Amino acid sequence: MAPSRVKNRPQETPLSPGETGPVRRCVASGESLPVERLIRFVVAPDGALVPDLAADLPGRGVWLASNRKALEKALSVKAFARAARRQITAPEDFAVRIEALLARRGLDMLGFARKAGQAVCGREKVDALARGGRIGVLLCASDAAEDGKSKLQRLAQAASPGANMIDWFTSDELGLAFGRENVIHAAIAKGRMADRFLIEATRLAGFRAW
Repeated sequence: MAPSRVKNRPQETPLSPGETGPVRRCVASGESLPVERLIRFVVAPDGALVPDLAADLPGRGVWLASNRKALEKALSVKAFARAARRQITAPEDFAVRIEALLARRGLDMLGFARKAGQAVCGREKVDALARGGRIGVLLCASDAAEDGKSKLQRLAQAASPGANMIDWFTSDELGLAFGRENVIHAAIAKGRMADRFLIEATRLAGFRAW
């Protein structure tokens, strides 16, 4: 049995024990979801729709499920304008821009985990973390060989049951987080940083399709 994979089913991923945090209503579907699975938007004074990924900008927020289809639907039926009670504007490549922002946020968090000694890269270090039963999140580059992914999955599952595998960051992107040219395999140790990174990576999954 392979480790729990976030890819292709972000809505099913456990984000925190019991998911007892706050919920908000998605403007596209009307469904109430945990805020970890949503993106908050605010409207600037000039009417521009602004993604508030940290959910800390002033103003009335509008919440949307973190996936490309929800964004496209909300824009096409003018759901943002109705919720904000005013006209709004959004660039044609809005989904691409949001994807880039989400990716940057996730990679920054991975970089923080590295600096805190909670994330490692390279096959040997990842293997060592796996054998110690300490993997919270296993990362394999999207351009990694499938056989390498499978071997790491089996190792992680044997020693760290329930470890989540993420494989939608490229080797170049992972390299940025670790200050290297490219990274194929990486892992974050179990704990708060792994949980926080998983939330951000799951939000990105809804906007990223390979």
